[in-house]
Amino acid sequence: MEKAMLAAHGVCYKVYSRNHNVRLEVEKRREQEYAASQIMIADLDRRFHT
Repeated sequence: MEKAMLAAHGVCYKVYSRNHNVRLEVEKRREQEYAASQIMIADLDRRFHT
């Protein structure tokens, strides 16, 4: 989990779990990435099912 957190977000899990501001930034980025992926999936779905 430590390596995945560091690779994906550039923050080790210990810092993530202890620092509230870091946690908020990581979660904000996750939400943005999720929203972007949902838009991309919807676009691909429209292209293939039209």
